[in-house]
Formats: sequence, C-alpha cells, structure tokens
Amino acid sequence: MSTTALKIVLDTNILIAIIGRLSPYRWIFDRIIDGRLRMCVSNEILTEYHEILSRKASPELAENVTSFIIVNPQTIQTPIYFNFNLSTVDPDDNKFIDCAIASDADFILSNDSHFQALKQIDFPKVRTVTLLEFESEYRNEQS
Repeated sequence: MSTTALKIVLDTNILIAIIGRLSPYRWIFDRIIDGRLRMCVSNEILTEYHEILSRKASPELAENVTSFIIVNPQTIQTPIYFNFNLSTVDPDDNKFIDCAIASDADFILSNDSHFQALKQIDFPKVRTVTLLEFESEYRNEQS
C-alpha cells in the first residue's frame, strides 16, 4: 500500500456505482480493497450505506459491504464531534461533508449536484469531484 493513498469520502450513489463486479467503475473499489485508496467513514455514513444497499440490493450485500468497510485496515473511521451544516440545499449531505472535514479527506466523490455549492465556500474548504472527473484524473495512476 502506498503511504500517499488518497483519502476519500464516498457518497452513497458512488458506492453503489463501484461495488458491482461488472461495473465500469469497479477499479475504484478494487483500489479501496488493495489500499491504494483510503475510505473515510463515520457511523452515520455506514448506517446510510447499510440502509440504502439493503433496500436497493439485498440485506446480505449490505452486511457484506459494510462489514468489509469496517474491518478493512485502510478505512479511516472518523468520529464526528462538530456539525458544520454547510449544505443547506440537502441537509442529509452534511454527514459526508462533516466526515471529509474531520478526516482531512482529499475530497468527496459524488455525482450529486448539491455538493457543487461547496465550491462557493472558502472555509472550511471541501473539494468534491464527480465520478467522471475522478476517472479522468486518477484512472491511469499506478500509485
């Protein structure tokens, strides 16, 4: 594992898009598995992952994915002590923003347009990238 692995917060829509073995974005999840990407999560994010995966896929898949995230030694489990409430458009997004800030993540990976409003906030600075932007920038990186 690289000591300079990117620290990322995955919005739930991205997690769903990358976990399938036949997904064109599976390479992202594979980099999480092998430690080239470090996933930052809070308890609230893990709960959402489990709930959404249970509903959209199956309770068994939800359990397997969240268990993997918890036991993966490269996962950064981040307690949230302060809520910044930076997202007023969709307050449910704040769990991802607070985790990114508390874990000093490099960015939030999301296709949710609500996160684009963060570009207008100077402090605390939270970088967001879409799946296509991430692929364009990091797909061929061999880190």
